[in-house]
Amino acid sequence: MKRNTRYIIMLTAIAALGGLLFGYDTAVISGAEQSLQVYLIDSLELGTFAHGLTVSSALIGCIVGGLISGVLSNRLGRRNTLMVAAILFFISALLSAYPEFLFFTKDEPTMGLFMAFNFYRIIGGVGVGLASGIGPLYISETSPADIRGKLGTLNNLAIIFGMSLVYFVNWRIAAGQELSWINDIGWRYMFASEAIPALLFFGLLFLLPETPRYLILKNKDKEAMKILEKVNDSKEKANAVYQEVKQTLKEKKSSNLFAYGKLVVIVGILLAVFQQFVGINVILYYAPRIFADMGADVSGSMFQTVIMGIVNFIFVLIALLLVDKVGRRMLMLVGSAGMAIGMFGVAFLSSADQMGAGALVFILIFVAFYNMSFGPLMWVLAAELFPTRIRAQVMAITVTVIWSSNLLVSSTFPSMLEFSPPMTYSIYGIVCVLAILFVWKLVPETKGKTLEEIETYWEDKSNLNNDAVKEG
Repeated sequence: MKRNTRYIIMLTAIAALGGLLFGYDTAVISGAEQSLQVYLIDSLELGTFAHGLTVSSALIGCIVGGLISGVLSNRLGRRNTLMVAAILFFISALLSAYPEFLFFTKDEPTMGLFMAFNFYRIIGGVGVGLASGIGPLYISETSPADIRGKLGTLNNLAIIFGMSLVYFVNWRIAAGQELSWINDIGWRYMFASEAIPALLFFGLLFLLPETPRYLILKNKDKEAMKILEKVNDSKEKANAVYQEVKQTLKEKKSSNLFAYGKLVVIVGILLAVFQQFVGINVILYYAPRIFADMGADVSGSMFQTVIMGIVNFIFVLIALLLVDKVGRRMLMLVGSAGMAIGMFGVAFLSSADQMGAGALVFILIFVAFYNMSFGPLMWVLAAELFPTRIRAQVMAITVTVIWSSNLLVSSTFPSMLEFSPPMTYSIYGIVCVLAILFVWKLVPETKGKTLEEIETYWEDKSNLNNDAVKEG
């Protein structure tokens, strides 16, 4: 019996649509943030902090979504949690596009409208928080070990495609239009456009089964075996995976967060911290503004984000091709070094007041190396590093840390940039260097290993540390 490759790809593609919406929702703000500054921030005489908060308010929801993702996915299941995310995406898209709905009057901005808009963005952020944690987890728990890296990377490819798609949509909405029209109507179309993929995602989720590991965890062994037989090469292989999962669950009955030691939790948290503190979302959220500062007009700056989106997509594809060949660690190490070069290059040109074509090249270098390393591989590693009994818990913590870090970085960027652009970009470059040391010292290679073999690695690490403590 051969494994049903089409079936595996279908499951992965549908789950990865959550990644597409994740990318779409987080990047849609880049096209609208300058219009929102005019409509809400400037008209209400609010400062740079309020501007940064408005751009990054969805991240508050992402934190909430991350916090509850573990509980929801364990109680409702992986698929049903993704359905909740799809509903939240749809509601947020429509209400962010028309925040005046029911309670306010168009073109009469008030503090109430300001808070309502940010609340609607937070709703979408909760959806992002859920999808960002559960989508990779679903793919990881369904995929055969030998192609799990590639399938996990497809989720990030979907994230990047979502970002690239919304960059293109924003550009097409703004192309040829007067700035006054964009500030009045155009930004609303940008937010509303997300409702279409949200509806598609919700409908397709009805085709997904639950993951086999979740079903085994809930003692639904027959249902789990049916799925395992479809995604593995033979009944014997499916049964071997089934027995391996059952055995690890028997051996470690405790679902205590530190049942496998503290190191696995620390590694998950640091993966999240480094993914955000390198400064990627500063580039993604504020790209049109950065490019405008280089001399591009509104349409030109948005077109440059399309170019950036294409670079994103190409280098995630490179990661997809290499992740199961050269491994996760090598790509993370090379990528961190490339990111450092990109950020230090931007910092140097900023200090020389030469933020032109050269700065664009260094930004693209940074984006390229990020998207062949920390961009996709953080999600791959986060979905496969953690043992089954604590996977949802640690994944929830990791996702929460990701979005908390994202909120901190993106909301402080306008103020930091106002204080000193060279210092700001240099700080991100230093973090990239620290990321090299982190990966080199603490991140294990997971290429080609089953989730249960990775679980055994942490079990051995925990036992080794316990023995060392006893001897000490």
